[in-house]
Amino acid sequence: MTNSPKTSLNREEIAEMEIGNTSVSRSMAVTLAAAFLLTIIGVPLTQNIIELRAGVAKSGDWTVPSAYEIFKHLRQAGAALLKPANGDFINRVREFNALLMHGFQRYEETLESKSFIMQNALPYVQAFAAEFLGLGNEEVLLGRGRWLFYQPDVTYLTAPGFLDPTFQRQRAGSGDSNIGKAIEADPLRAIVEFRDQLKSRGIHLVIMPIPVKPMIEPEYFSSSYSSPLPIPLQNPSYELFLQSLEQSHIDYLDVSRILAERKRSSGHPQFLRTDTHWTPAAMQHAVNFTAERLRAFGLTRIGEPLRLHRSRESVHGFGDLVTMLKLPEGSRLFPRETVTIWPVRRADGGAWSPDSRAEVLILGDSFFNIFSLKEMGWGASAGFVEQLSHALQRPLDAIIRNDAGAFATRELLAQELARGRDRLEGKRIVLWEFALRELTSGNWQFVPLNIPPRLATDFLVLRAGERRRVRATVRGHGTLPRAGTTPYKDSLTAFHLTSIEGEPKEAVVYLQTMKDQQLTPAAHLREGDSVFLVLTSWSDAEPQYGGMNRGELEDDNLLLQEPNFAELAP
Repeated sequence: MTNSPKTSLNREEIAEMEIGNTSVSRSMAVTLAAAFLLTIIGVPLTQNIIELRAGVAKSGDWTVPSAYEIFKHLRQAGAALLKPANGDFINRVREFNALLMHGFQRYEETLESKSFIMQNALPYVQAFAAEFLGLGNEEVLLGRGRWLFYQPDVTYLTAPGFLDPTFQRQRAGSGDSNIGKAIEADPLRAIVEFRDQLKSRGIHLVIMPIPVKPMIEPEYFSSSYSSPLPIPLQNPSYELFLQSLEQSHIDYLDVSRILAERKRSSGHPQFLRTDTHWTPAAMQHAVNFTAERLRAFGLTRIGEPLRLHRSRESVHGFGDLVTMLKLPEGSRLFPRETVTIWPVRRADGGAWSPDSRAEVLILGDSFFNIFSLKEMGWGASAGFVEQLSHALQRPLDAIIRNDAGAFATRELLAQELARGRDRLEGKRIVLWEFALRELTSGNWQFVPLNIPPRLATDFLVLRAGERRRVRATVRGHGTLPRAGTTPYKDSLTAFHLTSIEGEPKEAVVYLQTMKDQQLTPAAHLREGDSVFLVLTSWSDAEPQYGGMNRGELEDDNLLLQEPNFAELAP
């Protein structure tokens, strides 16, 4: 018997026959190969030529293109692994991993910031993707009705419970790529340690976790949610977190609950449409809630009340998330928002300012800066601390810095103490605020608050009102900002300077390395560069720049030096 011929083929057989019989002429193959090689070789070659020419134009000498800086980071991480002073082998491996991740991130940031393709093509590609495809970028997510959301805020809700031991072990093993150090992932341990440090000086700690945008406004992120929700969305560990605080007798202010209740009663959003932060009205609601709690400590019966007053002001601005999208200049995809703020003034008409003699010290991040720091784009002198001082009619002391609320303000407090300025003297309460996303992404490292004797230093420190032009060599610098990856438009970076003409020959300075999400020329300074700078006292610059996000030096000894403020000289 003979088999009958097969009359039909399935799709896989047809595809195999077509691919197997595809023919490409020699000339076409050569053309395609040449185009491929030109793409993978031409782009980096062009980038190297651009950087070499820029180096010659800047200093008159050849400079190593940024593509080769990877070897420096490998060398630094390897040195940490082989250094016996870094502890046992396991600790050295962890430090090696953290330094390597830190170095790779800085390497990637440098390549992106200098890439001619990124600078010229990305804004138009992003505009097309946002308008026609509804796509954001690695940090910004597009919601419904032109609402924007910050990726780490969404991650806080979608991540495993932040108190889960497995999640904490994974975070601790990954290292903090932002600062090149190991991560402490347990927030409860850090909070209890800080409580005990303050308690030893008779100071009461109150913590204030601030909700992030998708917790309160989920219906603008996804149609799966209705408005208003009966309770705010939360990370799975949040309720256990509050129970643990209560068991440890640590007072907390549950702002998430009161903002969700306000949204249900008012029907108004509590967050800005295109920004990561709350509206002035939502902030004021939290202020009133906080004032009630602080009055329970008897603050209103101590001393004469202040005579603070407020004025009304309208502010028009773009949210920080619009800036992070890196759209072309003049894009109208997202319109300006208008808010009403209430700047606080002293009785003599001057702007409100912290008082180091106050009985309450407030540690806070950008949620307290948003309507206070002019550079954030939403007005000045109208932030949380100013409003709380007005509600209480009492002076307040404050250490506020954008970003890294898990450790940054505690670190600044420790630096103040180490430099001989005891910001805890006379304090009864420390109010510590941080964004809830810090519970899944922050570094909850221990920060010692010991006050060592103030030692003589041979570092250059300018006095208030002093100004000096110097030539110096860059010995090292802190983490440089990465434009478009943070909701903060402006950033400072600490630099260690040596070979200063005259005496002393060393200094620590802050330079503004990002302005309006654009890297400044100072962001391109590298170790070994010779620069001309105009130095001024940090005490003169701090009211304007002190609240900005900062990349600090990694050397603990340099962190204790009095800094100056610097600008590149013409």
